[in-house]
Order: sequence, then C-alpha cells, then structure tokens
Amino acid sequence: MSLNAVLPAGGALRLGSGGSLPVEPSLDMTAEHHYNVRLEWRGSNGIGTVSYAAYSRAHELHGDGKQPILGSADPHFRGDATRWNPEELLIASLSACHQLWYLHLCAEAKIIVTAYEDFADGTLALNADGSGEFISATLRPQVTIALGSDPEQAISLHGDAYRKCFIARSVKFPVTHEPKITLGPRDECTT
Repeated sequence: MSLNAVLPAGGALRLGSGGSLPVEPSLDMTAEHHYNVRLEWRGSNGIGTVSYAAYSRAHELHGDGKQPILGSADPHFRGDATRWNPEELLIASLSACHQLWYLHLCAEAKIIVTAYEDFADGTLALNADGSGEFISATLRPQVTIALGSDPEQAISLHGDAYRKCFIARSVKFPVTHEPKITLGPRDECTT
C-alpha cells in the first residue's frame, strides 16, 4: 500500500497534537551553534583571473575531521560536472536537513521508518544582469514504514519536519514536498 501527498511550503497537512518536541537532556536547543568551513581554490592555472575563461572553478571544501567535498561551478558557468556545485549543495542541504528532522519526528511518534530516499530538485532563475536566485525547491521523499505505523501521520510529519528544518527556515524561496509513503514489513529493519 502506498500513500502520496503534496505538501505546500509550510506543510498544510498536519495531524497530531502539536506542542513542544521532547529533547534529549544532552542537547542544547537554545544556544547558538557555529559552523566553520574552509574553501581552498588553486585554479589560477599559472595566470590567475586574467579573463573569465582563464581560471578553473575547481575548489575543495574542508571541515575539521571530514573528507573534503570537491566543488566547482555549474557546467553552464564553466564548471566541472563531476564536482558538486553550490546550487546542488544547497538542494542537498535542504534534502538532508528535512530527512534528519523527519526521522527524528517519526522516532518520537513511534512511526517506524525502514527506508528513506529523496529525489529533490530546485529551480534557479537568472536575471538580465547575470545574478540569480532560487525560486523554488521540491523534495520527493519515498519513505517505507513498517506495518502497524500510521501512514497518514507519516505523511503529516513532513509538514512538521519542514517547520523544524534549519535550512528550509533560512531560505527565502518556497520548498514543497511530494512524499510517498509505502507500508513494508517490520522485518526490513536491520540492527
């Protein structure tokens, strides 16, 4: 059995009593959290930025104790298609943040998720002066829940995850959700 829904930005569908989200005592949900990333570019090709076509867009993103992320520009802007571009990383951040909140909320609601895959996309509009901005993003999570879990509540938790997601709350464009919930056997869970 599958259940599909389209949730607009803000997630209009909502079941449940609302209220405060229980938080583990070790988590500080009131403090500011700071994130540090180092970007390293060495693409001067020996001549630097003498022209738009002269330099490589390749760069690396580094974080303490993490594998580097190989980055570049979108291929439409002279980038390397084999590397992540900032636009993809933004959509990936929205997708990952939503997934993390969704799993958290499902665990709290006793909805047993056994699989989760998202097919997210975003639309960037360019302006005449070369600037641009995202005008929309759509997340399409395909979620499998164990038999006995409530599929309608599983759908509604996507709206709650949207309202909690740090990244979605930080962008100025609408983020919609088109979740699909499939019921599967509980024995798909691995421990």
